[in-house]
Amino acid sequence: MASDVDTAPLVGRAELVQTVRSALLGDGAHGQTAAVFLTGESGVGKTRLLGEIGDRLREQGAVVLTGSCLDIGDASPLHPLLQALRRFDADLSTRARTSSAVRGLLQMFADETAGPDGAGALLERVSRGLHLIAEGRPLVLILDDLQWVDRSTRQLLLYLLAGLGDLQLSVLAAVRAESLQGAHPLRRVLTELRRLRTVRVLDLAPLGRADTEELAAAVVGRTLSAEAAEQVWQRSGGNPFVIEELARDLRDGRDGLSETLREIFLDRVDALPQHAHAVVHAVAAGVEPVQHWLLAQVLRLPEDELIDAARAAVAHRLLVGADDGYRLRHRLVAEVLAHELLPAERSGLHRRYAEALTAAPGELHQARLAHHWRLAGEPARALPAAVAAAQEAERLHGYAEAHRHWSAALQLAADPGPLTVDRVELLENAAEAAHHCGEHARALALLEELAALRGGEPSCALHIRRARYLAAAGRSALAEEEYQRALKAADCSPRDRAAAAARLAELLLHLGRYADAGERAREALALAENVEGSATEVVLASSALGFSDACLEDPDAGLAVMRDALDTAERAGQPEDVACAYLHLAELLTGPLNILEEGVVVARRGAERVAELGLGRTWGTRLLAIAINGLFRVGQWAEAEKVVAAALRHRPSGADAVELLLARCRLSVGYGDIEAAGRDLDAVATLLAGGGARHVIPLLTLRSGLAMWEGRHDVARLAVQRGLTESRSDDVMILSALVWHGLRAEAEAHASRTVDVDPTAVRRLRDVADRVARKSAGAARPVRSVVEGFLALCAAEVSRLDGSDPELWAVSAAEWDRRNHPYPAAYSRLRQAEALLARRSRVATAGKLLREAYHVAQGLGAVPLTSEIRELAGRARVSLEQREPNGATRGAPTEESDDELAALTAREREVLALVAEGLTNKEIGQRLFISERTIGVHVSHIFDKLQVRTRVQASAIQLRNHRG
Repeated sequence: MASDVDTAPLVGRAELVQTVRSALLGDGAHGQTAAVFLTGESGVGKTRLLGEIGDRLREQGAVVLTGSCLDIGDASPLHPLLQALRRFDADLSTRARTSSAVRGLLQMFADETAGPDGAGALLERVSRGLHLIAEGRPLVLILDDLQWVDRSTRQLLLYLLAGLGDLQLSVLAAVRAESLQGAHPLRRVLTELRRLRTVRVLDLAPLGRADTEELAAAVVGRTLSAEAAEQVWQRSGGNPFVIEELARDLRDGRDGLSETLREIFLDRVDALPQHAHAVVHAVAAGVEPVQHWLLAQVLRLPEDELIDAARAAVAHRLLVGADDGYRLRHRLVAEVLAHELLPAERSGLHRRYAEALTAAPGELHQARLAHHWRLAGEPARALPAAVAAAQEAERLHGYAEAHRHWSAALQLAADPGPLTVDRVELLENAAEAAHHCGEHARALALLEELAALRGGEPSCALHIRRARYLAAAGRSALAEEEYQRALKAADCSPRDRAAAAARLAELLLHLGRYADAGERAREALALAENVEGSATEVVLASSALGFSDACLEDPDAGLAVMRDALDTAERAGQPEDVACAYLHLAELLTGPLNILEEGVVVARRGAERVAELGLGRTWGTRLLAIAINGLFRVGQWAEAEKVVAAALRHRPSGADAVELLLARCRLSVGYGDIEAAGRDLDAVATLLAGGGARHVIPLLTLRSGLAMWEGRHDVARLAVQRGLTESRSDDVMILSALVWHGLRAEAEAHASRTVDVDPTAVRRLRDVADRVARKSAGAARPVRSVVEGFLALCAAEVSRLDGSDPELWAVSAAEWDRRNHPYPAAYSRLRQAEALLARRSRVATAGKLLREAYHVAQGLGAVPLTSEIRELAGRARVSLEQREPNGATRGAPTEESDDELAALTAREREVLALVAEGLTNKEIGQRLFISERTIGVHVSHIFDKLQVRTRVQASAIQLRNHRG
């Protein structure tokens, strides 16, 4: 089955193509017969692969004969071989001898008569004729649609592949899997051939999701939207033919299902036995997976007949059976069959599903019940099930699912029948679920409907809710106005007023407006003193006040406030309050106060505590992200990777994953894993709904750093400029980091001469740096300390635009040494050495600086920084080996120490141990929860440090150092 295959690329099959080529013409197949049989459903791409592999084999010098079997049984003996010979003869133009051999074999077929020597003699003559055609070259026979192979060709295949002739032949054939049912003769042939050592039977699976999107985008001619990509994936099931047809419909603006696809699937369904036909219809109407017991209740067939019917549907490649039930192989089947049933038949199926689920013992399947009662035309019975499903989803923190169920309940409530429905309550729940799952526009729209339904002036509680939704949607200015309205509302109770003030303080904190946040936090705490059970408000306000005091006034006072907030939360016993208090305390320690070691301990302890409280996936993930950032700054990158792995086990999603992705991205940028870093940044940009400067600026700072390692200094510049334009943050720490990246981008552009320096951008960055310096002058000492480190980097980067000043880089290195941040310190030493070498002065000092930077960069695993140090050292002819007082080289084995692994980081040792076990990079990545690309970076670094070139050599060193 083909569909304009020449216009679409071959996607997702490169590894399979190489496997088949190797099996047919590789070293293992040399001098003997070999065969590969590709099996798979219709449209999976078998014919396309045969053509692609055939072209590759011709390029390798093989003689390739290509034929197809006919769907007419045994009426045309040896048809595919005859067709292949005729095609080959038509293509021959220069090899007269080969053409003569081909025509001689064709004439032999024409002259063949029945004789006493029978079929065996014919097979022998065919073998000799093919031998003459090959002329010593590899010969490959490619056969398509082998499920229709005639008896004579089956016998020829067995004869040749068993080595009975004098011909060394390779066979490549495609078989439509759904056709091999019952006593199909080819099943027996394949069974026999599997016993031969040189025969392989490969099942051609559908494409994965990424390959599906790539193929569809190639056909459409542009990247698909997320919605369109999801639709193509769900409808096609990864079948390339179906993907191409759906993509062409998208490209050409056609709605619905093409007649080509409709007829294909209807033909396959119609070919089923009666009961199997009913099984497919029932599964198409069900909610997948459809359990066997449920299917039995719906169809009411005897068990033996049901199993036979399901087996037939699976064998015809329409269903997939698994332990949890049955699924359609292609969701398009459901679309096709939906138009083949009468409305009464469809509603009857859904009614039987709903009745079976209601009668089932144990836990009710509320979501399925709601679905089936609704489609059965029973809204009054569907509504309670939809509400119950929404409540169950919320209990499990499945807010996206809850939002879907509440929305369904709202639609069902339009015709509730005899039920009494509180639409206000439905709207409140639907809006809150939409807010929690990130559907911010939908949450605000539902809130407006709720306000209109209630009528009159909006209540204080409604203002607070609207402000929360606006803040989550990134509309911070409007959210601030709504909180102000709530505080001024006439019906605002003391509790509401305390809540509004506390949440406004938290909003201002996230915007980096610490002075305003502190003022509102004090107001909230004063209001909360007169309100019973106001632990949540106290925790929120204390967090804002602690940050404000720590950044602007008194770090000790800020810490004391935060510790009191944690005690308050623990006493109150509300899980989210405890989590919030731990989070802000850890943020304070690892951020403004720069007490990194204690901050990491608090973050990890907090993650354990909130996991005990059932919030590990959300708050626990964010706490672990804080720990990762702290470990990154102090240079414990291998330990940070372990924490990343622990956090990933929570399977975070949505906004809860943003901090973790940013933290992992910092590691990836440091390691030089460009692909992984870019993937994480794209994910964050998608998840981040304008979530305030504390996320936007770090995102753009990382994007700038990544672009610089890629040599895309103009992209780095744009990221920084966007951060300066979009942010009104007072957070001098993140602003100073952003400004450094901007000035570094200009300096890199100047040094590489690939992009012109932008004088306007430089002036703006210097103005922002001056503003940050003035603001930080009034901040607490720990905050000033971190900012001064970044400002030192800024001043040194500016000097690179007009002859780099080594003294400024020396100051920067000293600043970061004092703060125990090894990475920026190593970077500063690299630049200091570069400046000294450029001035041709103090070459010995430059060499020492490069060696110190190299030692730190290697220890961290910072591949891009290590490479730049190496490049500079190579140009300056500086040795990077450090000599110890005893004359030994640091990192190399000595007589006193035979540990050849001393130069490896802890993570590199872990990777090497798994390499020595024989694991691939992909398997190691799965074991350590790291991307395959990152493992590749580690392996390259290991090879470099151990001075080896192969995994075998590295494994030998690992085993040598761990004997006994």
